[in-house]
Amino acid sequence: METGATIDRLEVDANGMTFSARAAGPLDGRPVLLLHGFPQTSWCWRGLLGALAGAGYRAIAPDQRGYSPGARPLNVDDYTMAELLSDVSALAAVFEMSRFDVIGHDWGGMVAWQVASRQPEVVRSLTVLSTPHPLALQHSLLGGDPVQAARAGVMDAFRQPEMPEHQLLGVDGSGSGLRSLLLKSGLAPSDAEVYVEAMRGEGAMTAALNWYRAMGRSDLFELSPVTVPTLYVWSTGDNALRRPAAEATAECVRAPYQFEILDKVSHWIPETAPRRLADLVLAHLART
Repeated sequence: METGATIDRLEVDANGMTFSARAAGPLDGRPVLLLHGFPQTSWCWRGLLGALAGAGYRAIAPDQRGYSPGARPLNVDDYTMAELLSDVSALAAVFEMSRFDVIGHDWGGMVAWQVASRQPEVVRSLTVLSTPHPLALQHSLLGGDPVQAARAGVMDAFRQPEMPEHQLLGVDGSGSGLRSLLLKSGLAPSDAEVYVEAMRGEGAMTAALNWYRAMGRSDLFELSPVTVPTLYVWSTGDNALRRPAAEATAECVRAPYQFEILDKVSHWIPETAPRRLADLVLAHLART
């Protein structure tokens, strides 16, 4: 999606590391923080960044921990949810965002749910794409949806040492396995190549997979319902996250809540449905 807005590339020192980021919109605009998932980068938000900027918001999308070359610690324990949340707090402090709207997709959606649940005082509104509330996902994984529980095997595979790197990068390091996975799941070749190239960087794939390896029980089991205005967008073509957990998410929000379903859209909502997403997000922000 092409937009007329200028999207700036930034290097941001925060939490003892250097994060690359994309940003757009007036410096004094209402701040919006956008968090990408696996194996995306801030590239996924380029359409929404332009739409937000055009509406007067200051939109900032960092390449998160492990995805920024300057923010790529080596140990699995460096990727716990506590560390990911500390990055959000540090970035918010650097950009002087005492209160902000947060938008997340996939793993970024998981972080966004956590921020809104654990630090509601700093979140003006929440928008999550694809990822159900962790409590709803927990119910599905524990038997509420046997098909979803079976699909969790992919996450378990990503948690194994070394093997997923070899499978996704291929014997020649070209990223053949990742490319195939992205294309089969509905991502356009042009976007897939951006992410494959990023994951071929030194240590990048291991860092991204360490998000899975560091995931603890508390990330799913020890979380309160969200108490900030929430927009949750799920798509019928998502081959990773199923409808039962998506629908059950309503029970995990104790605030104004909107659930939107995009028909025949894949898991990759920011890349494949940017205009429809922008309409939903701008209306949600206007209400809050």
